[in-house]
Amino acid sequence: MGTRRASGGDKRRAASDIRRMTILRRAFFALSFLLCAGPAFAADKLVVAFGDSLIAGYRLGPTEGFAPQLEAALRRSGIAARVHGAGVSGDTTAQGKARLNWVLTSLKAKPDLVIVELGANDMLRGLSPKQAESNLDAILAELRRRGINTMLAGMIAMPNLGPDYARAFNPIYGRLARKYGVSLYPFFLRGMVGDRRYSIGDGIHPNKAGVGVIVRGILPPVRRALTR
Repeated sequence: MGTRRASGGDKRRAASDIRRMTILRRAFFALSFLLCAGPAFAADKLVVAFGDSLIAGYRLGPTEGFAPQLEAALRRSGIAARVHGAGVSGDTTAQGKARLNWVLTSLKAKPDLVIVELGANDMLRGLSPKQAESNLDAILAELRRRGINTMLAGMIAMPNLGPDYARAFNPIYGRLARKYGVSLYPFFLRGMVGDRRYSIGDGIHPNKAGVGVIVRGILPPVRRALTR
């Protein structure tokens, strides 16, 4: 039999078949990647850092704040974790209490650990320590109701507020940690407060290096909380 020369229609159909096969191959490889990679991402621990501007990274770059630096430190230490930053600058304990359920509901997975860092703005504004304790109590109660592992990060009253305020404010965190049986990191700003090398210039908010000091201090108890 003689050979038939391919018509223009045959060539177009062949080109169309090749394009379909290319698309199918790409889709297959993409699906295979997702199926293989999915469990690895799912295995990551989820840490939620819930607090105020000290968590939000006030005046810091996107990789310089507490959440990204803690996530990087955990990964370097051998713990695959994602740290979700849920900090809002200016938040008091009352404002944190008001948005807690929204934050938890918006997550796609139950956190392996929630770090609660609130109270600094209550203290700086001279708000009632009794009310701050009540708000933090409600936050910890909700986290316990949901069965979420929790760490409470403490704050210390500034000296200019006077000894009476300090006596009322400073014991809040230890008292609540004992009540709820949660991990306590007694002073979130330990190691950097008072050292102007580690603040953005206001003597309160940490710069990138200051956040690094905070992370180095809190990393060991966070690792213990995630591995126990």
